[in-house]
Amino acid sequence: MNLWHSILLMLVIWALTFAMRAAPLVLRRWFDDNEIVRDIGALLPVGVMVILTAYTVRDTSLAGYDWVAPLVGIVVTVLLHLWRSNVLLSLVGGILSYSILYFTIGA
Repeated sequence: MNLWHSILLMLVIWALTFAMRAAPLVLRRWFDDNEIVRDIGALLPVGVMVILTAYTVRDTSLAGYDWVAPLVGIVVTVLLHLWRSNVLLSLVGGILSYSILYFTIGA
């Protein structure tokens, strides 16, 4: 690799980085007016949480009491979020309830 190749490579990287960072600002009006983007923005967080929850409990055994801590953590998280609509409170409450039960029961 010679000097000109390196300089050209750096210029291409700079141009692509600049374009990717400027695109949301340039396309802001299109994003606001587009119905599909609005629907994806409303549904994506719920879908991500469902996938993460399913991934987390996929290997949980139903034998014994291994399933109690994850189930209580999920239920506490959902109830706190429905009650206060505060993501931080929901996450902290769910994690605390899961952790306390996990280490108490010894799952």
